[in-house]
Order: sequence, then C-alpha cells, then structure tokens
Amino acid sequence: MISTIDGLRARLAEVRAANPGVRVALISTIGSLHDGHIDLVHRAREVADVVVVSIFVNPLRFSSPAELAAYPRTPDEDARLLESLGVEVVFAPDAAELLPHGSATTKVSAGDLGLRYEGRSRPFYFDGLLTVEAKLLHLVRPDVAVYGERDRQRVFLVRRMVRDLFFDVEIATVETVRGDDGLPVSTRVGMLEERDLAAAVLLPAALDAAAANADRGVDACIAAVQSTLMGEPRIRLEYLSVVDPATFLPVDEGSSGTALALIAATVAGHRFIDNAEIYLG
Repeated sequence: MISTIDGLRARLAEVRAANPGVRVALISTIGSLHDGHIDLVHRAREVADVVVVSIFVNPLRFSSPAELAAYPRTPDEDARLLESLGVEVVFAPDAAELLPHGSATTKVSAGDLGLRYEGRSRPFYFDGLLTVEAKLLHLVRPDVAVYGERDRQRVFLVRRMVRDLFFDVEIATVETVRGDDGLPVSTRVGMLEERDLAAAVLLPAALDAAAANADRGVDACIAAVQSTLMGEPRIRLEYLSVVDPATFLPVDEGSSGTALALIAATVAGHRFIDNAEIYLG
C-alpha cells in the first residue's frame, strides 16, 4: 500500500511512462471492503488497463469523532483482497496526509442538493465527500472513476462536480450488489444481530412495493412503502422520496416515466440507505 502523495505520484508516473496511453481507473473507498467492492474492481477492469483503489476513512464524512472511531477498519484483509484481484495501485493515506489542515481545508460545496435526503440528516456529509473525491481525482488523474449505485445521490453529485469543475474523467457505475435477502452488501449488514437483520430486510421489500405500485402514481408508491414498514419498531425511517434522476429533485404527483425511490432508515442504531428505479404510470 502507498501511504503518501509523493509515493502515489511516483508510482503513477512509472505506470504511465512504462505504458504510454494506458487507461487508469480510480475506485475510492473508505475501506472494510466487501463483495460490492469486488464488483467495482471487475467493472474497472472492463473500462481501463490499470486500477487504482484508494482507502481513506474520510473524517469529513462523519458527524463526530466517536462515529469516526467506531467505523470498522480492516487494512490487512483489504490489502489481501486487492492483491488477489490484481489491483496495481492501492493508496491508503492517513488523515494528516490527505487533510493536513483537518476540517479547515478548502472544501467543495455540494450546494442546496447536498442538504437534501442524505444531507438533511448529515449536512456536512456531501461537502466532505466531494472535497476528498476532488483531491483524489486531482492526484490520480484517472480516465474513469467507478462508483456503486447504492448511493445514487453521491453518484449524481460527483457527476455534477466533474461537469462543473471540468475534470477530464468519465464516470462509470455498477449496480448494487445484494445478498439473498435483498439487502445491499455493506459493512453494516454484518454488524446486525439476527432479529435486527430480519427487520432490515423490510427495507428492500418496501422498495419492491414502491415499484409494484408505481403505475398508480407517487402517492401510491409512498403509501406502499409506509405500509410495508408499519409495525416494525426496530426500523426508524429517516426519509422516503421519489425523485427525478435527471435533477434529483422530488417528482410531482401526476409525473410519469423513470424515477428513483430513495429510502434511509436506522435499524438497531445502524443506518442504511437504498434506492430503486421505478416507472411511474
């Protein structure tokens, strides 16, 4: 693993000098890698010659030092997994390397949209996320950056940042990897006790209900989700929205065509987000 910016630049210079015209893909992560990240690497292999994976537990994405400290870190396991996948460059800096001035660093603003949905409960989150994404794109200068679709708001905001700040990079996405129970594969799923897991599986079931009722309009979608979750005390719903994928703004009742149903909830203190593409009638 490379832990310094100088080391990263030197390694990428070697790669590009040895292979003129090589295509480089970047996958940015916060570590504790799982099957979803494996799919990101496979996708990166399809669109590029060299894969760079960053592992950085970004303190700007967490609401408190306690939340940051609680995030699981598995550097040895992550390193072995990436080596087995043949990843050429792994960049794993500490906070002082990538954020030498801490939270006082210059930040990228996600704007008003960064205060909706995920940003409503975590108003700091997307500014911190985009700030580090911009730093990584600047340092790596990839031809393509690969993201999972579980956090569609993140993908939307990164695409907009790339467009607005003139980053010369393509954005590729990978469909959400799900377990047999329908839940997106994530670190948090593995932290749930059995009874809490049984409650959590209602979240993808609720999105399925939204899709099944989409031909009846937005209100019917929302009612179907609420009905699915009703009576489960372990689930605390944070938000439920149906948005236009082109603007990420809520759609009006009476809208038709493709939309995204977004959901966020906590189960036994663990926070989950998910989404589903639906077709409004």
